[in-house]
Amino acid sequence: MNLAFRKTTELDLDYILAAEQHSDNQPFIIPWSREKHQGAIADPDIAHFIVQTDVHQDTVGFVILAGLLDPNDSIEFRRIVITAKGQGYGKATIQLVKQLVFETYQAHRLWLDVKEHNHRAQALYANAGFVVEGTLRDCLKTTNGYESLILMSILRSEY
Repeated sequence: MNLAFRKTTELDLDYILAAEQHSDNQPFIIPWSREKHQGAIADPDIAHFIVQTDVHQDTVGFVILAGLLDPNDSIEFRRIVITAKGQGYGKATIQLVKQLVFETYQAHRLWLDVKEHNHRAQALYANAGFVVEGTLRDCLKTTNGYESLILMSILRSEY
């Protein structure tokens, strides 16, 4: 499966905001405001990408990476939202992220946090080589109470 990243622009923000608010995605992420996405697009420490098919350039999701300037060579896989579900785009996007982080950015470590109840994503990350480091217990206050996050990472040597 051939996917490509392109830098997010202001013209993509309606798509991104709608994707975050969609009922398939909203329970698993913390949606951002338009202004926060605009700030991320302009921040040299953050990579904000649209995920597209290579051939037809159909938009299938977006990705946010943070810590590009981290002196410890540790990049956070802050967000992945795939809008074209069930077609393998999530798995392919994770592989593309790892390639970018370890081969282009030359990072030592790629890490993420995932909501404890998001078992599907945890399995996807584990199959991609991410290792569970621990749990941030009840660290998110939501309208339904508190939620925990699972910390996962992969090192360049494991890639």
